[in-house]
Amino acid sequence: MSPSRTTLRTAVGTVSAAVLATSTLAGAPAANSAATAPPAGARGGATTQQDLAARFPDVRFVDITGDGGITLKANVFTPGDAVPGRRYPLVVLPTSWAMPQIEYVAQAKKLADAGYVVVGYNSRGFWQSGGQIETAGPADIADASKVIDWALAHTPADPAQVGMGGVSYGAGISLLTAAFDRRVKAVAALSGWADLIDSIYSGRTQHLQAAAMLGGAGALTGRPGPELTGILKDFLGSNLAKEGEMIKWGAQRSPVTYLDKINANGAAIMLGNAWGDSLFPPNQYADFYEKLKGPKRLEFRPGDHATAEGLGLLGLPNDTWDHTRRWFDHYLKGADNGVDREAPVQLKSRSTGAYEGYKSWQDVPSGNRRIELNGTHRIRTGRDSGANGGTIFLSSLLDQFLRLPPMASIPLLPRSAAAVWQSERYASAQHVRGTAKLHTTVTSTAGSGTGIAYLYDVGPLGVGKLVSHAPFTFHGKTPGTPFGVDLELFSTAYDVPAGHRLAVVVDSVDPLYIEHNPSGAELTFSSPASDPSWVSVPVRD
Repeated sequence: MSPSRTTLRTAVGTVSAAVLATSTLAGAPAANSAATAPPAGARGGATTQQDLAARFPDVRFVDITGDGGITLKANVFTPGDAVPGRRYPLVVLPTSWAMPQIEYVAQAKKLADAGYVVVGYNSRGFWQSGGQIETAGPADIADASKVIDWALAHTPADPAQVGMGGVSYGAGISLLTAAFDRRVKAVAALSGWADLIDSIYSGRTQHLQAAAMLGGAGALTGRPGPELTGILKDFLGSNLAKEGEMIKWGAQRSPVTYLDKINANGAAIMLGNAWGDSLFPPNQYADFYEKLKGPKRLEFRPGDHATAEGLGLLGLPNDTWDHTRRWFDHYLKGADNGVDREAPVQLKSRSTGAYEGYKSWQDVPSGNRRIELNGTHRIRTGRDSGANGGTIFLSSLLDQFLRLPPMASIPLLPRSAAAVWQSERYASAQHVRGTAKLHTTVTSTAGSGTGIAYLYDVGPLGVGKLVSHAPFTFHGKTPGTPFGVDLELFSTAYDVPAGHRLAVVVDSVDPLYIEHNPSGAELTFSSPASDPSWVSVPVRD
């Protein structure tokens, strides 16, 4: 099924926004299309390195030979008071998607001042590094091991104290390397992914803005290979004939695929993410965390992709990077700083900004509030009801800093385009913590379709603030025949004030996603007596 004109217009707009955002954040000129690295002066080259060298006299810019002989552009920080003959713990930091090699210099300097050797390098295919973008494929994992090899041979790094970390793409590569390189003893994976398919294809629905942003930023700052180009074309073009190949490609790049290897190697793993991460929603990280057997820590905060640690990249105070440092201090240096005795699950509420500690992810909710989805509701597809998940980055940033999530007037939502259910008003505050789950029966007039479920906090005036949402898509159904849908909404921590109620809304269009509803199709949501429909909301009493 081909995407609609509206879908294509949204994709173009998202890519344009990605180009602007990446240019602003990274100072990126146009990408070089050659398969080899551009000259040293291009794209953040010699001048930038000279400026940084003046600012950070401890930094060295080096070339490291990666897998297949390509050149990886890197920078190295060593402790300023390093003693000849002494070894120091090593931290390797692969760059984020589309970011230049200077991404981590502020944090690398802080780590070096604390007694670490730090090597940050540009992932292959981006900026000055050679090769093509492999999207955390086998060559990227091999590159990380080559960087470790180089550091052990050319710096006073200790082979028994090797750590890896990074944001986004760097987080994913670090987790994958921990599965294949036993030397990695500790990992700090910030705003990363454990399951690439569950991240941008959750509910069998393409996350349009996320995929378009990644594709646009990659084309702007790097050299996508034919494999990535083909995958994105099939993904955004809804080529279901290639669905199996795309899932296999994504699984190869998902740390959860190699969970047994990660557990066997035993690295201490810290996972950090944001409740509103537009690229890698928190659910997949929480599921992965629960399956880890070694030392582990899970942290969720308000914000969007990489925004929780973003200020720290500028050298500003940042608790994400502070916690990362403590993690490395304990598991690489052996410091008795108590991080191993703290509650391993640390959640920061979107409503209060306060941390809450739990023994495990399963212990987060103490109960559930059930909302019955009674009656029969029929909606016409293809119409945006006004309920939506917002815009990547912008919406969750507003929620992070101003506590303004996407909003909708629940009484004014057209019932012809949205099914709506509401709870009674709650006498006391409801502390939503964890993953809300929806179960319903759907009947479609077409064999394929898409729905998006939303959970809103509704105030006295009927204005709903988005608590969570998630999409679902189906294919190959018999028109007119009911079928069950079970859906997990994206995990969150949100406080519903006393006197408010919760509303459940399901419609068929959201600018975040590609929808698969044929023109004129209708969806009916029902609640048979033998199989009632409901939403279960996790709460902490």
